[in-house]
Amino acid sequence: MNEQPSALTRLCAVGRAFLDVLWPPLCLACDASVGSPSALCPSCWSAIQFLDAPLCACCGAPFEVPTDEGTVCGTCLAYPPKVAKTRSVMLYNDASKRLVLGLKHGDQLHLVPAMATWMHRAGGPLWDTSDVLVPVPLHRWRLLKRRYNQAALLARALGESTGKPVMVDALTRWRKTESQGHKSRTERARNIAGAFRVTPRRALDLRGKRVLLVDDVLTTGATLEACATALHSAGAASVMALTLARAPRPGT
Repeated sequence: MNEQPSALTRLCAVGRAFLDVLWPPLCLACDASVGSPSALCPSCWSAIQFLDAPLCACCGAPFEVPTDEGTVCGTCLAYPPKVAKTRSVMLYNDASKRLVLGLKHGDQLHLVPAMATWMHRAGGPLWDTSDVLVPVPLHRWRLLKRRYNQAALLARALGESTGKPVMVDALTRWRKTESQGHKSRTERARNIAGAFRVTPRRALDLRGKRVLLVDDVLTTGATLEACATALHSAGAASVMALTLARAPRPGT
């Protein structure tokens, strides 16, 4: 009974080795040779700023100096967010931009498994306090142009690894908004306000649920806040968020 799995394992290893000879695994960021698929080379790994403690207990922004666990940053104290807790994998900077944009605009869907693995790890305590994963939606015209929603791909992969249900259609981006790039915090909030609605057929499914929003990049948090507003209006018990990257705050 134990021989078949080990034989299958050996067969898979041989197949993997054969494929590695034909198509050597390359770094996800720079295409340098690496030892295993879906990996980063040492240079790219060290250049990317993965986020770890100390972090704001609320928004997950990194602190530059050691702080006590549970410390909340000044921004969250001044503007308490509707998203109860947010965590991100990495800082969005020159080193990580190629990865993020490769998925977002470059059709590099092979990045999803590795990114979902990183997000699963970064999510940490969020998994025990969430009931359902909800990706931030694209407007239908943008989805038609791009052909896929990167947030939905990440949410589905996370659903497979965590066993959490995924409601891809829970939110609708019913109003087309201007690009958020180069807008201030106030302009982003005004641009995105009211742009999201809970899909009517999902309203009852979300009532009383602890929702974990999934997105690729957090900039000012305006998009997540607009989604949280819609979810709270539908009766969600709480809203948290997990993103692949977060932009550094001005002055950091």
